[in-house]
Amino acid sequence: MDVLRTPDDRFENLAGYSFAPHYVDVTAADTEPLRMHYVDEGPTDGPPVVLLHGEPTWSYLYRTMIPPLAAGGFRVLAPDLIGFGRSDKPSRTEDYTYLRHVEWVTSWFTALDLRDATIFVQDRGSLIGLRIAGERGERIARIVVANGFLPAGQTPANLPFRIWRAFARYTPVLPAGRIVAVGTVTDVPARIRAGYDAPFPHKRFQAGARAFPALVPTEPDDPALPANRAAWEALGRWEKPFLCLFGAKDPILGRADRPMIEHIPGAAGQPHARLNGSHFVQEDCGPELAERILDWRT
Repeated sequence: MDVLRTPDDRFENLAGYSFAPHYVDVTAADTEPLRMHYVDEGPTDGPPVVLLHGEPTWSYLYRTMIPPLAAGGFRVLAPDLIGFGRSDKPSRTEDYTYLRHVEWVTSWFTALDLRDATIFVQDRGSLIGLRIAGERGERIARIVVANGFLPAGQTPANLPFRIWRAFARYTPVLPAGRIVAVGTVTDVPARIRAGYDAPFPHKRFQAGARAFPALVPTEPDDPALPANRAAWEALGRWEKPFLCLFGAKDPILGRADRPMIEHIPGAAGQPHARLNGSHFVQEDCGPELAERILDWRT
């Protein structure tokens, strides 16, 4: 496995992102250790809240949520998935599998010995976080989902997702900042778009971003479906608090909250909301999301 590492100077002077880097080695069952980056802000003895990003973003997506959550007493942890942000980047799309992503993040949870965590998951981060919740629920106390889902064969992929999957695979240029701008209702200035582009100095660094859409299990024979179905069944017995905070104007996942609210017992009576945002609701509504999480805790 050929592994790339984005130069540190790509992350200097990014707008709104001055968090100190932290690193830990993570493993999957069939890989050598890789270096995973994460943000770790707030009191070290505070209740942990884990923020899992999706495609093609990194912990920069949470830059407006991290400070208020930390000020509110949370230990705020935002990892960069392998292939993204400041984490190591295997250079071939074949190096990425759904299972490896689950195992890499599980390894990170174990290395930090996180317990009683609140997890906030969005986009492909929900595929990983909800799988871990179904498989290792003893480490997780609360779940917040924003524009995400756990596909387990419930419905076929919709047309916008199929278009996005084809685009990610075939486009000669994958501009992360412009993709985020398209997936928001607010304006994303050039200096913010540059923050999303920072991890990818060359297209060789984008194998993980290109691979991710194809890893979503949408076909009946996908090898990830049995484990996802088992996790979905486990979530059907999840009685701990479960909250959906969705950007209502997301054409792909804007209505994916309903089946989770209906399926998961812990969702009953929670203050679910659809906000004035699109797919990257953290970019549209970051401070509001943080405020709602803080209010929900109490």
